[in-house]
Amino acid sequence: MLIDDVTIKVKAGDGGKGAVAFNKNMMSLGPAGAKGGKGGDVCVKGVSDLSVLNRFRFKKEAVAQNGENGRSQFLDGKDAEDLILLVPTGTVVSNLKTKKTFEITKIGEVVTIAKGGKEGRGNFHFRSSTNTSPKEFEYGKLGQAFEIRLELKMIADVGFIGLPNVGKTSLLNELTNANSKVANYSFTTLEPNLGTYYELILADIPGLIEGASKGKGLGFKFLKHIERTNILFHFISAESADPVLDYKTVRKELEEYNKLLLDKKEYIFITKKDMVPTETITKIKNKLKKEATPISILDPNSIGVVKKILNGLILEKLPKN
Repeated sequence: MLIDDVTIKVKAGDGGKGAVAFNKNMMSLGPAGAKGGKGGDVCVKGVSDLSVLNRFRFKKEAVAQNGENGRSQFLDGKDAEDLILLVPTGTVVSNLKTKKTFEITKIGEVVTIAKGGKEGRGNFHFRSSTNTSPKEFEYGKLGQAFEIRLELKMIADVGFIGLPNVGKTSLLNELTNANSKVANYSFTTLEPNLGTYYELILADIPGLIEGASKGKGLGFKFLKHIERTNILFHFISAESADPVLDYKTVRKELEEYNKLLLDKKEYIFITKKDMVPTETITKIKNKLKKEATPISILDPNSIGVVKKILNGLILEKLPKN
């Protein structure tokens, strides 16, 4: 199960308290209590693994270590190590207390989300000409604590969309090594599947149905993933009783969720062409009044057509000289 939206509590480490101590060396007098160590920060770091949020499915707290307390003989407490939480690139991090948000967009990018508490001073730091034997010290400051929301919005080059059971997953498996589950019933795909075709990332988005933008079926949980795709491959089954209605249904849900989705470049494919007569394919294309490419995963020429389109998209990604 892919966890792509989770709320957790984060707690940065507290600073260590300062020490009260006096010099033990012969012929040396005065305070020798050192300061404590700084509390560990809580940070997030971008990685390519989409499944790393799964670790928060049951563990809803992330707590950094506290700084060590100060010791005698001027020995400062050690600073605590920072706690680094791995998140997939494309994750939006929201601080539910301050309402601030930011996004992790690069692999290796590290952002501090909760700062550790400052160290407390020991009595050595309170010495003065009028107070040569201070017993004052400070407790370390508390580390920041609040709830954060981690929301993954995948960044893919091509998003596969369409009603359930139109052959999106089968084609993804054919083009890549995704090995995603395929079966002849609705909602086989219960979470986005990813595959890589050379330099392109392909995302098979779970099937959309009428009312998805309002939460029906698998709902808008997966519509958000389409926001981050650059290009849409829209699949329509040749076996459908009304392919034009299928097409309009998905487009309507995209529009109601976010009108900007309609501006994305779209390629239309009529799938399962091997299951119907050629005349049926022609009728569908005429009714759509849009350029559409008939394909079948059982036809090597069809796969070649799709690969040709993908190869063209790869060329478009290359830097222009």
